[in-house]
This record gives sequence, structure tokens and C-alpha cells, in this order.
Amino acid sequence: MAAKFVSKRNLKFLLYEVFDATVLTQYPAYAMHNRNVFDMVLDAGLKLAEKLLRPAYEEMDRQTPQLEAGQVKAYPAIRSFMQEFGNGGWIAAGFPLELDGEQLPHSVNGLCRFIFAAANYSASVYPVLSAGAAHLITSFGSPELIQAFVPQMLGGKWQGTMALTEPQAGSSLADIMTVAEPDDEGHFRLRGQKIFISAGDHDGVDNVVHLMLARIAGAPPGVKGISLFVVPKKRIGPGGQLEANDITVSQIYHKLGYRGTPITELSIGEKNNCHGYLVGEPHQGLRYMFQMMNEARIEVGLGATAIASAAYYAALDYCRMRTQGRPLGQKDPTQPQIPIIEHADVKRMLLFQRSVIEGSLALVLQCCYYTDLQAVSSEEAQRKYALLLDLLTPVAKTYPSEMGILSTSQAMQCFGGYGYCDDFPAGQYLRDIRIHPIHEGTTGIQGMDLLGRKVIQHEGLAMHFYMAEVGQTIEAAKKNTDLAKYAGQLDEALNALQDVTLHLIGIAQKKGPVAFLADATLYLELFGIITIAWQWLKQAIVIQQALAKSPMGAEAAFFQGKWQTFCYYFAYELPKTLGLIKRLTDTEAVTLKTQTVHFDD
Repeated sequence: MAAKFVSKRNLKFLLYEVFDATVLTQYPAYAMHNRNVFDMVLDAGLKLAEKLLRPAYEEMDRQTPQLEAGQVKAYPAIRSFMQEFGNGGWIAAGFPLELDGEQLPHSVNGLCRFIFAAANYSASVYPVLSAGAAHLITSFGSPELIQAFVPQMLGGKWQGTMALTEPQAGSSLADIMTVAEPDDEGHFRLRGQKIFISAGDHDGVDNVVHLMLARIAGAPPGVKGISLFVVPKKRIGPGGQLEANDITVSQIYHKLGYRGTPITELSIGEKNNCHGYLVGEPHQGLRYMFQMMNEARIEVGLGATAIASAAYYAALDYCRMRTQGRPLGQKDPTQPQIPIIEHADVKRMLLFQRSVIEGSLALVLQCCYYTDLQAVSSEEAQRKYALLLDLLTPVAKTYPSEMGILSTSQAMQCFGGYGYCDDFPAGQYLRDIRIHPIHEGTTGIQGMDLLGRKVIQHEGLAMHFYMAEVGQTIEAAKKNTDLAKYAGQLDEALNALQDVTLHLIGIAQKKGPVAFLADATLYLELFGIITIAWQWLKQAIVIQQALAKSPMGAEAAFFQGKWQTFCYYFAYELPKTLGLIKRLTDTEAVTLKTQTVHFDD
């Protein structure tokens, strides 16, 4: 029997019982689907993950990509993976029918991507990158660009990438120096360098299509002068054949984890013969790219949750199998040892992992659901869901990433010494997940984005909608006797979050942005804990309704386990907000008072 890495029951619990995604099929955009279709898609995704992706997980970690004669040699099965994802419609799953897509709701498509990432994170990244890049072209590109590139990308024949980062710029996109000069063919010639490009080159596809930020010669400085280009590794020649486009892989990075996907450094236009094709209007590139960046940030949260899920189920299986010690108070050495899952502290570690993973997955699915609602709602409601999604994106990226590391570390702890050895996959999970708080905007950047922009923009309208959404769940929970206590705890935490926010805004008005954002990361942490509590309370309402019907067998065990995990989160995790609130309302600015010389020996 294949090792378990996700809970199929929990996927369907969230999709149907918590979010009721079948409601979406009442709208024209999704009317061609029904629950049977959604079930078939999830079942097919699980089979694909188990049979194709999962068996290669450990081997892809050992057989890392290599740069040979200017070509990145990836794991040999990547080509068949991409073909399967292309031919099976998985890359195009969320695209409209007119682009030969399946027009699946983001909620269903997101759960499929979660399954793939849990089975083999490195392998799952290739098709997701192509889908994101193709979506960017279809959103802002000309019909000619769409026709030239998108079908091959959705078919798994060409790889898509997001090429932003440069050596001197890092996360500061205002400092991008790659230049694009118009030529007499109606295109642009690009010159520059890009680093840390995921799947930036490999032999598992016939071509690599970069969505690249660059400055048109003479453009304004800063972010207002950035444009977006389609820059393929091989351009389409006059006769339709592919020809080299003056992009060189100068190195591939050898990484701690996530080793199955090559991360490349690219040298562009060394011979002044790199052709790029403008997407949309000049100087609008960063605005366009934020679509893919925001999608990628939610994808990072989803990926971290998936890796933590696989680690949890590996640990759970081991804890059930491994015997050690006896119940406390029983000292008879002739009595058999008990499975370690019966020890209270091991239960605590498992409950912690489950609370983080299932809370994080619910948050990611909440974001997917808001995206779906935007597609079927009135203009006024669309704005509301767009603002909520914008507000929650840094939270959905960061909480699963940061807490997923702690969850996966606890999975390793469950294995004891074996977890630190290659006998079990815990070490690989921990290495794979460590990148998530870093890429697509570090945790510090997400904190400043949330507090410095999302919370206060439009006179706090997004925050107003968020408070109303959480408040609605609290009021619904208060009607249930078993949930009233927990609803009150979340209500108190939510009010404290509002007070902290107003306090910090007052700091901004009195002391300026530096003092205002000094502890933005801690504000994001506080926001994340409360948001996951909201997601658990939403689940608890459904859990109590199910338990009231006296389920039997596996269903009873599932809902009782969900209830215990909910209780754990409110007893162990939500109280952590108290220390954060104290710190965020303290007037002593320790970090601002610290000088660089204070770090000298």
C-alpha cells in the first residue's frame, strides 16, 4: 500500500462541507461541472500523484540537475511528467474552455496542486510555473503572443518561468537593470542577468519561455519604468522553426532542498541577439507581474502546507508502529512496550502538526474560493473579494511557510534519532520546506506588505471586510453551546488585533514609517494565528453539526479527531497572541535603538 501523504477525507470535508464549492456550479462560469466531476478530478489527481510523482520523490533529491555544455540536465522523467500533465489537461485545468482548458474552479484546482506538491514538491513546480506564466500572457498579452506561446505551454511542451530577480536588486525590483531596446523588427533586444530562476532551463521540454521584467531604454527610474516581456530560450524563426535566442545558463544553484527543480542564473543578450516581445503596455510590467507574484505567493503557502502534510503522515505512521516505554506509573519491565503514539507528548506533537496543516490548507482554500467568487459575482462583490484576497495573500504565504517548518521539525522529532538519518524521509521534508519563507518575497517583506499597505489602503476597507467575515463566523459559532466559549476567545483576539492595528497606525502618525513597520513581521505573525483560528472555528461549526448526528466508525473517528485538533489549536496556539500583543503595544523600540556597531565584537 502506498504511503499516505494527504487526507482525502479532509480534502472533501473542506471542499464540500466547509466551503460548499458545489454552489459555484450554479453560475454560468462553472455550470458545466458538478460534484461528480469534482470527485473524479480529485480521484484522478490522487492516482496520478501516487503512481507518477510519489515514486520519484527521493530519487529526484539524489539525482540533482546538472549543467552540461550549457544545457541543464534534469531528472530524466521530467519530460514524461510534463507530457502527462499537458496531455491530461492538468496545466490547463483552470483555464477557460476557449483556450482548451477545463475551466475548473480554483478551489478544486488548488486541491489538486496540493496533492501533487505533497507527493513530490520538486516535480509539482514545473507545471505550476508554466500555468502561471501562461495565465500572465493570456491576461495581458496580444492575441499573437497568446497564439504563439500559450498552447505549447499548456500542453507541457514548453516550460514557463518568472524571471524577476537580479544580482544587484534581490527583492528590490526598483533596482532592476536588465535593458530592452527596440529593434527594426518591431521587437526588443534584451541584455542583462537574472538569478534564482526556478526551472530556468532544463531538457524536459523543447523550449523555456521566460516572463521577464526589464527596462525599455530611456524608461523612468524605479518601478514606474519596468516593462514585461516574453523572452523564450528559443525564438520562433521565420519558417516556424525554433532557433537559439542568445540566453545562456551561467550556473545552476546547488540547494539545501527542493533539489529536483533546477534554479538557474541566466545571462541574456551577450551577443545582442536576444529577442523579447512586449506584454501589454510599456512601463506597466510590475503591475502585470504582480498577478503571477500573488498567485505564486499563495502557491508557496500551498506547497509548504503540502510538504508539512506529507511529513505529518510519515510521522503518524511511524508513531503508530514504533513501540517504546510503558504508561507513566507502570514500572513492570515484563509488560510489553506501547506504541509511542500513546504518550501524551507525542500526541501533542501530532496535534500541533495537524492543527497547522489543516488550518493552513483551509486558509489557502479560502483564498481560492474568494478567487472563484470574483468570477461569478457582481462588480461590488468582486471588489470585496479582491480586497479580501489581497489582504490575506501575505498571510496565506507566510503562516504555512513559517509554521510548516516548525510542523515538519516536530515530524522529525517524532522519529527520534531515525528522523535525522536517511532511513526515513523526514530530513528531506525539512530541507524541502525551508525555502518557503524565502522565495516569492521573504517573511519580512510580507509583513511590511500586510501592515504597510494592505491593512491601511482604501482607508482600511479590506480590514473592514476581514473583520466582518471573521465576525460572521464568531456570531454563528456563539449559537452553539459547545462553541460559545471558543467563539468568545476568538472575538477577544480579533478585538485585540483591531486595537493593535490602531495603536500602530498611531505610531506611524507620530513617529513615521520606520517605527510603524519595525515589528511588521510580528504583526503578520499575530494576524496569522488569529486567521487560522478563524478557519478552525469555521470548521468546528461543521464538525459539531456532524457529531450531533452520531456518526459511526471511520466518520466518527474523523470528526472526533478534527474536534480534538480544533480544541488543541485554541488551547495551545491562540494564546500565543498574548505575548505578541504585549510586544506590539510596547513603546520601547529595541530594534530601532540598536546600532550596527552594537554587533561588533
